[in-house]
Amino acid sequence: MRAFIKTRKPYLAANPRKLVRNFTRMALLVVVTFSIPYVGPAFAQDVAQQNAAEIDTQVLLAQLRDANAEDAEAIAKKIKRSWSRSGSASADLLLKRGRDALVARKPKIAIEHLTALTDHAPDFAEGWHVRASAFYDQERYGLAVEDLARALTLNPNHFEAIQGLGAVFEQLGDPKRAYEVYEQVLTIHPHHAAVLEAMGRLESKVKGPAL
Repeated sequence: MRAFIKTRKPYLAANPRKLVRNFTRMALLVVVTFSIPYVGPAFAQDVAQQNAAEIDTQVLLAQLRDANAEDAEAIAKKIKRSWSRSGSASADLLLKRGRDALVARKPKIAIEHLTALTDHAPDFAEGWHVRASAFYDQERYGLAVEDLARALTLNPNHFEAIQGLGAVFEQLGDPKRAYEVYEQVLTIHPHHAAVLEAMGRLESKVKGPAL
């Protein structure tokens, strides 16, 4: 999936200060949500009761945190492939159609497919994550944040969804909070190239120019 980070100016409508304030409040709730481990039924069960794919992903996430940059890229791809498998052929097809529409720069069509997916498989985090990307492409940042919240509630380790939240903060002109969110990505995926690039771009705004 394409990275969220773009160079577009924030979409601030008629009342920019109010919009930024509302979106910032909503996005901060997401930060709290994914900072606290989710303990619902799907995550509270004993590891021995998890299916093999879930266990494999947890192993890969542990490897990702300790990997060097070259190995991390390959491990991250395996994790994202695992997150893209819903266990349902029809859900996987809707995800593919949504992603294909995004690649074709047709976010409206993507949203139609991905809404069908989230209706059909509301516990599939990747559906919410990819639909958030489509809303982001349309500059509908509030809806993007809502979908990122759903994705991160279902999968708190989803480093791409966390990155997406940081990108929303960037678009809303809040580099400090964007930087803080990107730092959380690095606790899961320390060599995330797009996030490292974004943090380098924001560092002077957040910490001031180097002496």
